[in-house]
Amino acid sequence: MASVPTSSLEKEQLDELLCTYAALILHDDGAEINAESMNSLIKASGCSVESYWPMLMSKMINNVGMGELIKMGSGAGGGGGGGGGGGAAAAAGGAGGGGDAAAAEEKKVVEEEEEEDMDFDLFG
Repeated sequence: MASVPTSSLEKEQLDELLCTYAALILHDDGAEINAESMNSLIKASGCSVESYWPMLMSKMINNVGMGELIKMGSGAGGGGGGGGGGGAAAAAGGAGGGGDAAAAEEKKVVEEEEEEDMDFDLFG
């Protein structure tokens, strides 16, 4: 949703986004994430959401944990970039602590090559 202007979002999407930002702000401050504090932040920003959103979001955050939710990400695809680099550090003998990451990347490349060798054509 970052590449979409908020004016083009549906009401439900905007409410979810507002609650997400409120929860992230509270988490960053180290404050308790609950419906009341989320509502306070949302109202202070001059916005409003349906009354069930802060309660729903705060229950989910308290059950799963904000740290875990941040690790999960949105799962909506997109992004993808930003993986490159590290090749020079691996070529230089792992200087800079990038040796483990380079080994994992090389293993991933090998696995991808093995998948490409399969004689399976879904559409053929």
